[in-house]
Amino acid sequence: MKRSFPVSVVAATAALTTTLSAQWPLYPYANAPRTPAGTLNLTAPAPRTADGRPDLSGVWQAEALGDPTGDPGRPPLARFGNTGIGFKDDLPFQGWARELQRKRSGEFSKENPDGLCLPESTLQLHLDPQPFKIVQTPRAVYIIYETNYGIRTIYTDGRSLPPMGDPQPNWFGYSVGRWDGDTLLVETNNYRDGGWLDARGSPITDAATVSERIRRVNYGQIDIELTVNDAKAYTRPFTVRIDERLLPDGSDLIEFICNENQQFGKRVKIQ
Repeated sequence: MKRSFPVSVVAATAALTTTLSAQWPLYPYANAPRTPAGTLNLTAPAPRTADGRPDLSGVWQAEALGDPTGDPGRPPLARFGNTGIGFKDDLPFQGWARELQRKRSGEFSKENPDGLCLPESTLQLHLDPQPFKIVQTPRAVYIIYETNYGIRTIYTDGRSLPPMGDPQPNWFGYSVGRWDGDTLLVETNNYRDGGWLDARGSPITDAATVSERIRRVNYGQIDIELTVNDAKAYTRPFTVRIDERLLPDGSDLIEFICNENQQFGKRVKIQ
């Protein structure tokens, strides 16, 4: 099973304003901070693990609303359909990369990996309108994405980032993380070539390194600053911001078997 979205919703994720229904019975979060009315206190301090680190665990979903340029001094807010929406002159594409993005968009994004039941890139996954679950352990942080049932591992056991080309490139790349105070710093490389940063087809190549600064602002919000350094596709590195929100009591991922309900015949052009 997979969640079904009208084409119009996929085309404009900013219109996604309501929480998606789940297939599981609702069950309240244990030991969660509550308001006097009994609802989750989403502005309460972030929970912490036994070793004192902020606990990123939970079921999260990208906040689709907000002005992409409305937070002075911060990177622009990215959108699922358009990573560069908050930049004055779009992303700093290399010439060939700009032409490829236009070609992909002009073909109604028909080769988008997500639409073909293949894994999305790191940035697409952060911005996807479907939720994801973070499971934090002392040696690794696991991110389980509902979309296409993807699992990403961020190693936090002290290992170094491997050289490019070793190991074999992956859809999600190879990620290592370390804590800087209350911020998890993540570096990822060894991506497969030919990937998509967003649903309009902005490319990411096997030359890319992606850096993330992940911070749980409070009980109900995770703030991510993500920097793409891909000299093969872009003239300079660039940084965007992603706003993730905790889903309500009882929320969880549903089984996502992409081919069960694929809609390959429905295409949408994203400018």
